[in-house]
Amino acid sequence: MERRSFLGALTGGLLAGPLAAEAQQVGVHRVGLLFQGSPPPPTETPGPFTTAMRDLGYVEGQNVVFERRWAEGRNERFPTLATELVALNPDVIVADSTPAALAARQATASVPIVMINVSDPVGSGLIASLARPGGNVTGSSDFGTEIAEKAVEMLHTVAPKATRIAVLMSDNPVHPSQLRVIQDAARKIGLAVLPTMARTDNEFETAFASMGKQGAGAFVLLGGAPFSTDRQVARILELAANTRLPAAYPGRYWVQAGGLLSYGSSFLYRWQLTASYVAKILKGARPSELPVQQPAEVELWINLKTAKALGLTIPPSLLQRADQVIE
Repeated sequence: MERRSFLGALTGGLLAGPLAAEAQQVGVHRVGLLFQGSPPPPTETPGPFTTAMRDLGYVEGQNVVFERRWAEGRNERFPTLATELVALNPDVIVADSTPAALAARQATASVPIVMINVSDPVGSGLIASLARPGGNVTGSSDFGTEIAEKAVEMLHTVAPKATRIAVLMSDNPVHPSQLRVIQDAARKIGLAVLPTMARTDNEFETAFASMGKQGAGAFVLLGGAPFSTDRQVARILELAANTRLPAAYPGRYWVQAGGLLSYGSSFLYRWQLTASYVAKILKGARPSELPVQQPAEVELWINLKTAKALGLTIPPSLLQRADQVIE
């Protein structure tokens, strides 16, 4: 599915032994990549990150080596994976979530770290401030808390009969702050919020059963949850369809796979921005001197097929705001 191609954007195939040795040569850079999801098939074509790096002059197999590690949806694996990457002495490490960035920061205070998909880097203790991050971490912050508030408003617009909205969250350390934002936003429009925990995919069924028992009429899936494999995405969407719960998701790949709506920063832009940070660091820039950016592009995706299946009518005003409508 499309999610595979997105994750495949970050890959381009597994690294061969001779290529790894080549990284020791002068002029060949080593970049560690710490991913929350699972590796795509080796036949996947390069996508946004690999393409952006190539556009910036860094071609895998020629002047850059990518060392990839995959948590496969299990945050507890990050410390070990981060330690493995640090032992390879990379020039920079890219961490694609808050748990990944925290694990990388714990593993090294000297190797530069470029974070992506991190909602509250200051509150998480990764940086001192957006303007002056300090230390060895920089990158982008994805508007997680602001987007969470907007997601509630949009979900209420498309499912006005829902008086209770569940929040499907994980053990991501930024989720409590996102939950508080959602609770404040919901309170303003008279909605009750039902926090629902799912730390692993073994807890999906229990989580959805809990939503049903508590009378949830819709739910928000928080960004940064470790549910990024094809199997996990498919299972959550299946449960949402079976329970007929409208939902707001954190990325467009959920809508492309059958979710109702998503609101979040542009996937493509985020990875292009990440590549630009990596390139600057490879050219000698210090992370402490590179301000953390917030992506300028935010996307609204709506799936009308799913809306019809749920018996919902999307207001024209919301459709006009959408960047992409799947019919």
